Amino acid sequence: MGARKRNTAEKRKQESKNIAIAKLNNCPTSPRKMRLVADQIRGQEIYNALNVLKFSPKHASRNLEKLLLSAINNWEQKNEGSDSSEEDLIVKEVKVDSARMLKRIQPAPQGRAHRIRKRSNHVTIIIDKK
Repeated sequence: MGARKRNTAEKRKQESKNIAIAKLNNCPTSPRKMRLVADQIRGQEIYNALNVLKFSPKHASRNLEKLLLSAINNWEQKNEGSDSSEEDLIVKEVKVDSARMLKRIQPAPQGRAHRIRKRSNHVTIIIDKK
């Protein structure tokens, strides 16, 4: 491996030490509803975001709270010597993508049928130092 490749690889490795990622796949909530909650915590400090999620009445906030706790735990495992309460960690990025869609049929009047689409989503949370 050349020196330039090695230097860029080491630089990328150092940058990835500061971040932690957690993913939730096929969550049975509409992506639109999940994005409403995700927009509330994007860019906030992690404990501030946990408070917002804990006291939010929306159903999607429960799943995001679990996912954020998982991301915090991933960060603590990656950086074994440090504690997340001492560091200034923020929610750097929250991505909500649409996932599989279950298609169902609802009976309608006069022998017709309406299609019902039950949507689900994929959520990715990235936390980083301030």
